[in-house]
Amino acid sequence: MKIPKIPSPFPHTSRRRFVQGLAAGGVLAAMPGLLYARAKSEFAHSGTAPVLSGQEIDLVIAKSPVNFTGAARMATTINGSIPAPTLRLREGDEVTIRVTNQLSESTSIHWHGIILPFQMDGVPGISFSGIAPGETFVYRFKLQQSGTYWYHSHSGFQEMTGMYGALIIEPRGEDVIHSDRDHVVELSDWTDEDPMRVFGKLKIQGDNYNFNQPTAADFLRDMSEKGLGGAMQKRRMWNQMRMNPTDMADLSAATLTYLMNGTTPAGNWTGLFRRGERVRLRFINAASNSMYDVRIPGLKMTVVQADGQNVEPVSVDEFRFGPGETYDVIVEPDDDAYTVFAQSMDRTGYARGTLATRPGLSAAVPEPDPVEWLTMRDMMGNMVHGGGAGSMNHAAMGQDMPGMNHGGMAMDHSAHTKHHNPLAVPSQEVRHARTEYGPSVDMRVDTPRTNLDDPGIGLRNNNRRVLTLADLRSLDGVIDKRGPRREIELHLTGNMERYSWSIDGLEFGQSTPVHMAHNQRLRVILQNDTMMTHPMHLHGMWSDLESDTGEQLVRRHTIPVQPAQRLSFLTTPHDLGRWAWHCHLLFHMDAGMFREVVVS
Repeated sequence: MKIPKIPSPFPHTSRRRFVQGLAAGGVLAAMPGLLYARAKSEFAHSGTAPVLSGQEIDLVIAKSPVNFTGAARMATTINGSIPAPTLRLREGDEVTIRVTNQLSESTSIHWHGIILPFQMDGVPGISFSGIAPGETFVYRFKLQQSGTYWYHSHSGFQEMTGMYGALIIEPRGEDVIHSDRDHVVELSDWTDEDPMRVFGKLKIQGDNYNFNQPTAADFLRDMSEKGLGGAMQKRRMWNQMRMNPTDMADLSAATLTYLMNGTTPAGNWTGLFRRGERVRLRFINAASNSMYDVRIPGLKMTVVQADGQNVEPVSVDEFRFGPGETYDVIVEPDDDAYTVFAQSMDRTGYARGTLATRPGLSAAVPEPDPVEWLTMRDMMGNMVHGGGAGSMNHAAMGQDMPGMNHGGMAMDHSAHTKHHNPLAVPSQEVRHARTEYGPSVDMRVDTPRTNLDDPGIGLRNNNRRVLTLADLRSLDGVIDKRGPRREIELHLTGNMERYSWSIDGLEFGQSTPVHMAHNQRLRVILQNDTMMTHPMHLHGMWSDLESDTGEQLVRRHTIPVQPAQRLSFLTTPHDLGRWAWHCHLLFHMDAGMFREVVVS
């Protein structure tokens, strides 16, 4: 999609200004004489999208001019706002949402994490044909859940150009989460570049936007710590593998401006509170390509909900989440102002806002944490596994293992006989599909790690209490207590030099659907054979994350899988039809890390 360029009224914008954005950046006024952002007093202090509620809602998708950085561009908006209107609905209601397309191209809306008939799921080519220009599509479904969710386009790169909004479903009865005040905190990212041009640059050079390439200063530091030989060996290892130790994000502040509720860091979104209140913050990662690490310096956060599902409260200083994930936290501020700080995983920038007792206040904004290199555990998984050394097959080095070819995109392990009940615990035997041995895969992990208590690169040993998947337990326990009847294994694969992303070495279009039996309990094992974290979103059903011993922990709709990690979840496909399953990093999905699921 081509984003028309509007001449910039700010021709000499510095890099620092670009990263921070404009204080009054956002959707522009419609009149040509007002092609500057809204007044700061109108926009930054509220910093919230319009709120729509009721059982009938009308949404209009169109182009709107925006200016976040000093360069005016055209965005894709819903009802003229970024973020799109927050929809506040009620559990148990049947809602009718009419979506009118005023674009010159097809569009769609996907209701992320919502359980509904597949025809209403909003994925073109899977659940419907899309919404053609000039047409109105009527979504109609009954709300079977409550909590914090969101919605976004599932067409091209429209989500990246502004099509995303919060979806809050109030419980039918009393909310078990008690708070005096409620703020949506929707994180996203914006680029002034045409997303297709950005994607094209990555296809040519996968680390095009990596600010944090190894430097001479890094080499000198390593030499002082490890000696010349150790420093040389470290560089030689990475050069042989043709991989980058700082390859944690495809995009950086080289092209992105990080937004909080559609507001730039300079704009300072502000959420108000009164002293003594319990404040609920509904964090939504609506970014196209950014993982965020969130903290509020000086204030503990109690996590009470994950992906819209209530969890046993966990007190933390910080949490990481990827595109598609949501976390609700309770805070009890007793000072006048606190910074809500969300740094990008690659540490090149941040989104930022303020919790304050009155407009205009701010607190100190911390510097982003230092950049850390990926470690051996992020490449090989378990360095010691079953008494032996961990290992990684690096396809680019020609280390093929044809004896490991077990074949199949979704391998059925129900004949596994290690235990009296072969499916009581997830299989630990790594099975690489024969399709992983090809040009789309540059590494394979043979000894993955299965621990869920790792916060991830950049968050380890930072003297803060960081949330991990191991901390989460669904408040109402296990809903479906049946054991799995079947186990399938899928590997998340890629080749950074080609910038191709895939599942079992097959990009979408080359793959066949994953078939699931209606109402049958099954286990899915996901193994990440890449060096990047992938937030995997399965449409149409819950993913009940389990430990490596088979203990069911928490219901999710989006599960982040860290590098060299192997994890599993149970699911019960209650709704027939065709569903999407993909990495929620938009470029990874578009590059091929996408599968169709057929429930029959």
